[in-house]
Amino acid sequence: MSLSGGCTALLVSAGRGHRFGGETPKQYLRLGGAALIRICAVRFLGHPAVDGVIAVIHPDDRELYGRAVDGLGLPDAVDGGPERQDSVRLGLEAMTAAAPAKVLVHDAVRPFVSDAVISAVIGAIDGETGAIPALAVTDTLKRGDQGRIKETVPRQDLWRAQTPQGFPYAPFLAAHRAAEGMMLTDDAAVAEAHGLAVAMVAGEEDNFKITGPEDMRRAERLQQGHGISRTGLGFDVHRFSSGRPLILGGVEIPHDLGLEGHSDADVALHAIVDALLGAVGAGDIGVYFPPADAEWQNAPSHIFLKAAGDAVAAAGGTIRGIDLTIICEAPKIGPHRDAMRRKIAEILQIHETLVNVKATTTERLGFTGRGEGIAAQAVASVEISSE
Repeated sequence: MSLSGGCTALLVSAGRGHRFGGETPKQYLRLGGAALIRICAVRFLGHPAVDGVIAVIHPDDRELYGRAVDGLGLPDAVDGGPERQDSVRLGLEAMTAAAPAKVLVHDAVRPFVSDAVISAVIGAIDGETGAIPALAVTDTLKRGDQGRIKETVPRQDLWRAQTPQGFPYAPFLAAHRAAEGMMLTDDAAVAEAHGLAVAMVAGEEDNFKITGPEDMRRAERLQQGHGISRTGLGFDVHRFSSGRPLILGGVEIPHDLGLEGHSDADVALHAIVDALLGAVGAGDIGVYFPPADAEWQNAPSHIFLKAAGDAVAAAGGTIRGIDLTIICEAPKIGPHRDAMRRKIAEILQIHETLVNVKATTTERLGFTGRGEGIAAQAVASVEISSE
């Protein structure tokens, strides 16, 4: 039975990281300027098949967590329990109102999980079947006692389990409720104990768990070559014009004036287009859509934004954030902010938490202050794969 409906990622982050040492729990240590838990959250937020992310944390870590995920728009974290299995169950219980069709459980200290692994796990989840990424054991295994080999363990059919581990939500919640107190080693074991089948998809060596200092050093080495962060800046201006609808951020806004331009003159989307193209070194909006070309007369600007998103993808890039500022005295942008975020995210097929829309005025100075038009500037953050 195939499942339709949403998919929520549950980040497990309630551990104290005693094996790592130090005062700061490892999930809040920084890698490339961002906390490990934030890197994981952004990864799942940026996946088109994931509808939301919720974290389970230690009750003492609320301040650390708040700083780590500031600006991502995540819901309130759930307090975890004494053991990892307890924390996962509590996170699942917190989802009962939303009841997603699928849930992914991911260690918040596996920062290099790829979109490919996430997609493979989600694609393998079915009505009574979960899925995990796994790697075949290639080393010879020994069972030891007091520093001596006792026996060689056959490695045939042995696999190393990773996360995210994904399951159909309702039967997985039932499995966790039934397994309370059993202290099984991972979520697949919980599912198995309840009779759920669990498929395996290909894991990746880079999707390792940071447990000790050497893992962190490995992560720092990998992070240097794992991807390149690029930033683009876009700016656009259009004057007011009568007799045209006002389109901003892909949304029609009630106003007595529209904007003058060859297309629909959506100054907000035009700024984002230039920011995205700039981030991947692909020129500007005029290269793709010349204003003298009759084909684009009165064209909706979502066409331009979709093309910019395609240019990012063609360059091996993934959009990690868009920050848009609209500059005008009128109309008021606040009532339409969320609709713009949703529309921009829909066009680019990214999660709306990766889109920020804000507005300001020039205190009645300059052409925007005189009410002659609207300006917009945008910053786009893109990660370019180094592969």
